[in-house]
Amino acid sequence: MASQTEGEVDLSGPVLDVLPTLLEQGRIDEVLLAIRKLVERNEQLERQLAQMASKGARRNEGVSKDQLKLFLDELAEQRAKQAEGANGTAPVEVDERLMAQADAAAERARDKTIGLGRPPEQKPRRKAFPEHLPRVDNVIDVPTQEQACPKCGGGREEFDRETSEVLELKPAKLFVRRDIRIKRCCRACDGAIVRAPRGDKIVEGGQFGVGFVAALLHSKYDLGMPLHRQRKDFARQGIELSTSTLCDQVKWGAELLRPLWLEAIDQVLDSTVMHIDGTGLSVLDRDHKNGKRLGTLWATIGAEDQVPMVAAYHYASTKKAKGQRPGELGPSDILALRRGITVADADTLFAQQMGRDDVLDCGCNMHARRYFVKALDGGDKRAAPVLGAFKGLYQLEEEFRGATPEERLVARQERSAPIYADIAAWCAHHERDTPPKSPLGRAIRYLLRHEEALRRFEFDGRIPIDNMLAEHAFVPVALTRKNYLFLGADTGGDRAAIIYTILRCCRLAEVDPVAYMKDILGVLARGVRRSEASELMPARWKARSAAA
Repeated sequence: MASQTEGEVDLSGPVLDVLPTLLEQGRIDEVLLAIRKLVERNEQLERQLAQMASKGARRNEGVSKDQLKLFLDELAEQRAKQAEGANGTAPVEVDERLMAQADAAAERARDKTIGLGRPPEQKPRRKAFPEHLPRVDNVIDVPTQEQACPKCGGGREEFDRETSEVLELKPAKLFVRRDIRIKRCCRACDGAIVRAPRGDKIVEGGQFGVGFVAALLHSKYDLGMPLHRQRKDFARQGIELSTSTLCDQVKWGAELLRPLWLEAIDQVLDSTVMHIDGTGLSVLDRDHKNGKRLGTLWATIGAEDQVPMVAAYHYASTKKAKGQRPGELGPSDILALRRGITVADADTLFAQQMGRDDVLDCGCNMHARRYFVKALDGGDKRAAPVLGAFKGLYQLEEEFRGATPEERLVARQERSAPIYADIAAWCAHHERDTPPKSPLGRAIRYLLRHEEALRRFEFDGRIPIDNMLAEHAFVPVALTRKNYLFLGADTGGDRAAIIYTILRCCRLAEVDPVAYMKDILGVLARGVRRSEASELMPARWKARSAAA
């Protein structure tokens, strides 16, 4: 036991052994201090344990119907004990309504699962390959030594064939395209000579065709293959290309696509609803102490009736509200150009522009819900009713996904608004007895501080309940970022923004990005006016291809 001065109690032993000694001496203040420290330490350990568990096992923010039902049952028992001394006050009624709504949401999820039922067992059946794939016959004969009849020695004759289909792959191969330009003249009158146009290339005098560059851009920014890996693949096919040469093709290809990027920005800004969100991109910087710093890629999505129609990415060298380099657009610069419904997370970078009269600030309930998920993961079961109520809100959104904005608005005002009113009332009641820095306290404060923006969807059927479209736009960025790790310079961020924009627009229009860029790069290389860019966007290109 450690030495101690007179009047002090050794607190190094078990707590249950130390506390009786303090109580016997009447040292109540020290008892309370010890208990307070233990509670704080216990909360800290619970948060750390929850974080470790979430990193290891939890990969989504969903709460299953069984988990939710379990939490609600436990809370119901606690509420029953508390209700014995209550007299039907308003906060208790709000708690009961919220738990009832959460319980109903869990039951709807359960009924939906039961309603689907277990599919009948079926024998595994191979799915036929698409008809558009070419068929190549591979005739396999009986080995020569088995063609003779073992009984009479005569030759066995063919009487039938058994056919099965097997999917095969012929690897893509490089080839050299020889552009032979025909010249014509009129020998009768010795008129002017005419010559065929040049073949499509990225730059005048270049050695790489548009198909090569289209595949290069798609492989890096859609499939996540850095240029040094593609260089190895080309070497395997017998051609040595330096990484710097491939970088030049990316640079020139992005510059050709710039008019379409500008058109995408215009279309997003003119859309009925605009979503915006950001993610970090590491960029090399010799002047930084770590050798690299963090830039930001901002995604803006233009939607009509909650369907994403067009996307545009913007790169900024910092995460500040305004761009730092000439021509660079930060989030504040982007929003300065926007008028109308705008959906974003509650970031201070948006505060100045979101306060304008011509911008309707709409919050993200998925972001608000995420705080309550963290609180539940941290062991605070009081978050369960709120998460259950959010589940009910999203069930209603799913139910009216295909409805018109007018029908959706009626449903929200009749059914969603009462649920959200109880969520807000519950948060207001529990705010006073919840530590503000605890996970649940942060969740409550976020929702109450941004309640007006979070509830915009209740008053306009065109407004989505969350910012999911913008967050989904970063899925391909996150996947490819894991492979190339960092940008070589800020100019690389600019090119990435352009190419990600084109690839995302192709995905939204359900267009093959390689076929699209192979066709469009040739058109852009010959030169187009800015006013012609709208006709070259993926959706228009798809419509023309279908008509042809």
